[in-house]
Amino acid sequence: MTAFLNQLLRLRRGAWEMVASVLIALGVVMLMQPVSLTLYSFSFLVTLLGTVMFIIVSHFPE
Repeated sequence: MTAFLNQLLRLRRGAWEMVASVLIALGVVMLMQPVSLTLYSFSFLVTLLGTVMFIIVSHFPE
């Protein structure tokens, strides 16, 4: 856990790509759930945020 936080603070690609991938997956799960209209409403924004974040983070150093 300490290595993960260290990579986040030092702006390394691996940890930030993981965060972006989790956001994309969370947005897709929010899109497919049948329970809450609020979660469904924010699912596109979460997926878009994760995608844009992944594109930006892919330029970070390893």
